[in-house]
Amino acid sequence: MSNIIGTGFNVGSEDGEIESLAADMRALADMGVDTVEIGITSLDIVAGGRIIEERAAALVALTQQFDFRYTVHGLVSSNFMDPATVRYQLDAAKALVELCDRIDARVLVQHGGALRADQWQDRADADLRERDTLTELAEFAKPYGVRIALENIFSTEPGQYRQTPSEVAATVRAVNHPNVVALIDFSHAYIESTYRGLDFRAELRAMAPVAGHLHVHDSFGRPQAFYKPFHPQENTAMGVGDLHMPLGWGDIAWDEIFAELNFLPDTVLMMEIGRRYRREQPASLAWAKRLARIATAETAKAAE
Repeated sequence: MSNIIGTGFNVGSEDGEIESLAADMRALADMGVDTVEIGITSLDIVAGGRIIEERAAALVALTQQFDFRYTVHGLVSSNFMDPATVRYQLDAAKALVELCDRIDARVLVQHGGALRADQWQDRADADLRERDTLTELAEFAKPYGVRIALENIFSTEPGQYRQTPSEVAATVRAVNHPNVVALIDFSHAYIESTYRGLDFRAELRAMAPVAGHLHVHDSFGRPQAFYKPFHPQENTAMGVGDLHMPLGWGDIAWDEIFAELNFLPDTVLMMEIGRRYRREQPASLAWAKRLARIATAETAKAAE
């Protein structure tokens, strides 16, 4: 038995309305995808931590049209280290937990926190603030049966305080709650390891034992140097940044990595490879299923 229970792609709305989300979901259903991760905050569905009920009802009705396993991506701007917004973020996250339950999604993705260079006075308590807030969210999520998946992110501006992948794993261990797991974003870990001069594969090995969710997409692990291209395709041409490319377009050694890592039970392998790469999604899906089979073999070895 593999601890990976499903593979699929992320979906979201292009305009805050449900129709563009629905179109994305229909395309993936036709492709034979079994799991999707809904970027719920791409919809106008939560306001000030309060669920907009008529829009929530429309989302529930949409999800019931498909035979998907669902997970949910929370606020992309989520940051439980920031003292100015942490209360608002927690309120929004609790609303998202309720939405998870309504659509039978048992994972809510939460980005790891960060502080700007000018927030030096807040750094001493940053890790503790994040841990305490995660604990409160996990306690709220526990009766709903929702796991909070803490994702490793890469540095996005000079002088930023940001945890490394292994430090994200340490946060999950310190929280020590059954409803908090680590989320390995392999490309994020690759970029941050390059930026900080860390051993990429060692960082992954540190996260894997507490990882219950995976974000898979390809890159070359090259930091973007904090500039913005004119077209996103220009970053792809140079191979820099968080590219979210189809599997095989970058140089991440996927088969080797999955041959040495074991993950927690009920782990989903979610590809953050969006509609921009619709023609390449079927090939990436086949590759992801092969990675799940590799993980099955490794899980069996570990059990012997």
